Amino acid sequence: MSKANTYHPSLVRGLWALTVRELKKWLKDPVMLLMLVIQPLIWMGLLGKSMNLGAMFSASNLGNIPIPEKIPIPGNYIIPPANGVVYISGTLVSQMIQQMFSDIGANVMGSVFGVTDYFSYMSIGMISMIVMTTTMFSGMSIVWDRRLGFLDKVLSTPVPRGAIIFSKVLNATLRAMLQATIILALATIFGLQVSSTFTLLNILGVYAAVFLLSVGLSSVFLAFSIRSTRLERPMQIISLITMPLMFASNTFFPISLMPDWLQAVAYVNPLSYLTDALRQLTILSLDFPKLMTDFMYLSGFAIVLSSIGIVLSWRYLSK
Repeated sequence: MSKANTYHPSLVRGLWALTVRELKKWLKDPVMLLMLVIQPLIWMGLLGKSMNLGAMFSASNLGNIPIPEKIPIPGNYIIPPANGVVYISGTLVSQMIQQMFSDIGANVMGSVFGVTDYFSYMSIGMISMIVMTTTMFSGMSIVWDRRLGFLDKVLSTPVPRGAIIFSKVLNATLRAMLQATIILALATIFGLQVSSTFTLLNILGVYAAVFLLSVGLSSVFLAFSIRSTRLERPMQIISLITMPLMFASNTFFPISLMPDWLQAVAYVNPLSYLTDALRQLTILSLDFPKLMTDFMYLSGFAIVLSSIGIVLSWRYLSK
């Protein structure tokens, strides 16, 4: 029997070749590389720093409360005053109020967000948002390959169909991990406050969580786009899914303060589990059982959705 008849295509070699092609295509675009840095910079610089929620509860805002110069104190007195009324200085009352509520902002922020700095809370949520926006465009890549004829050329080779799908998934995953690194670096420069349990090993956990969600989400968007020949379809799906995924999660706001019906959605939203895992690893005190729950959910999400991607590639990828 000849070598040609006994040849079996290598999934690893095909996956590597197609992934390198995807990365080269992305790295050769200077605009995309520039947006890689500017997008999180704008979000953190404008949204993160402008929404200073702790200042809403600061004692300085109590200075707007009108306090008269003299405040009468009702009551019975052993020795009645000359005019029958006892007064206390309004300035003294104002000082007492300022001292009493000096720590109210930190207490409210700590009880609601788990940290006293909303920027730290929001910047970690930014990683989840960037992961979502990066992975959802993986479906558009396969549409372009189909329209330009490259997909037909790949399908005529002995490269396994699964390698075509997973090259898109791996490309989106590597990009998401790189952007997560940039966001963490920029957030540190802007004043990210990490917890006392944070170590450099926690960064590996951050990459693992980002990897799992990226695999699952990119598989979802590829499944919707695998048979499409028009860019409008994946764009419509992206527009439909993006907002519910982002705002029906704890990306920018705690789930516990949401309405009951929205909490039910947020607790099955994979973005909530990624964001919670990232905050556990960076800005919150590490709760190991809760962290394991997050990783179990993300692992199940990635396995189920990537399996669906493999099945669809076998069934629908054709010339």
